[in-house]
Amino acid sequence: MRRYRIDGIELAEATELAAALADAFARKLRPLCLCRPDGVAMYIARFDGQHLIKRMPSSGGNHDPSCGSYQPPHELSGLGPLIGDAIRIDEENGVAALRLDFPLAKTGSRPAPAAEASAADTVKNVSKRLSLRALLHYLWQEGELTEWTAAWAGKRGWGRVRASLIEASRRMTVSSGSLSEVLFVPEVFHPDEKSAIAARRAVSLAGLANSGTGKRKLMVLVGEVKEFAEARSGRRLVVKHMPDYPLVIEEETWKRLEKTFATEFAFWNADPSHHLVTILTFGLNAGGLAVVEEMALMITTENWVPFETAHELQLLERLARLRRKSVKGLRFNLSNDKPVVSVTLPEPRPDPVAMFIVPPDVDDDFEVALAEMIEARPEMRAWIWRSGEGDIPKLP
Repeated sequence: MRRYRIDGIELAEATELAAALADAFARKLRPLCLCRPDGVAMYIARFDGQHLIKRMPSSGGNHDPSCGSYQPPHELSGLGPLIGDAIRIDEENGVAALRLDFPLAKTGSRPAPAAEASAADTVKNVSKRLSLRALLHYLWQEGELTEWTAAWAGKRGWGRVRASLIEASRRMTVSSGSLSEVLFVPEVFHPDEKSAIAARRAVSLAGLANSGTGKRKLMVLVGEVKEFAEARSGRRLVVKHMPDYPLVIEEETWKRLEKTFATEFAFWNADPSHHLVTILTFGLNAGGLAVVEEMALMITTENWVPFETAHELQLLERLARLRRKSVKGLRFNLSNDKPVVSVTLPEPRPDPVAMFIVPPDVDDDFEVALAEMIEARPEMRAWIWRSGEGDIPKLP
């Protein structure tokens, strides 16, 4: 049973804790998770009408591997190069300040091209600013959506995903203020509440109105793709849970999107249980239509866990049936020719396990980087599947 310290008093994760959280939330007290002798700072969030203790931004590696708040070390994923520059953690306030490589305001009317998954492989983007894809990965990770255990089967729908993303965004800031103020995640759609949902959406998107300064304000949208409908030019993006508010994708942007995210489209078309998640910036044109400016895509399993390749999907499907927790590693800004941990198993004894999938025909630079990554974390056991050499090895 997990234990916490709040205002000098130790409490267990049970009735005594639940009774104390509302008071601690009102007093803005910071709980300490006692998985480590000195405690690890956390915060209290109000979530679905309840008060919950949540992990501080990018602090998962500070927890003991047996702790439910543990996350793999930053160095094993694409997050490592971003911490301290693109992502700056204010430990006192528990907020992550983000530097973005895409604008939240636009001069002129021409949309930018689709965000290319491979274009981020430069020193500038890796170390200095977050791409659209990297922002989506960070939201997914901090929303604890990279984590999975079979005990959660049937309990993670869009409502849960949305709440997790919004809560995570409240602990992040961008140049204009809180990320939550410019992030729009559509609520679960119910036909009998269509008018009320549209009214709430209009309030959330009111900031897109032209300020008369010559710049159009933009917002960030995260949602699940329902379809890319035919249009006279380009496509109309229909987001699930937002069927009455299509977004315009211009022809040039659409062509680049198809090319850049061909793998994601292929997985989406192959299995209807997969979710195609989009993150995009959008604004209103002169006629009041919502127009996509920049866009990236991410494919996930039916449990909303992201994956990149067929081999990674095979591994995740095998792990999804187990009651042990797994944590998906994400690429953020890193290109596909750089190694990242595929999955971490924090609970196996005596040590947590870092699982790597090595594609066929990798070059020497990849092998050297992988060896250095493994050597840098001696407290973790490495499990390696060289996918060109045969079927998946025995799990740890």
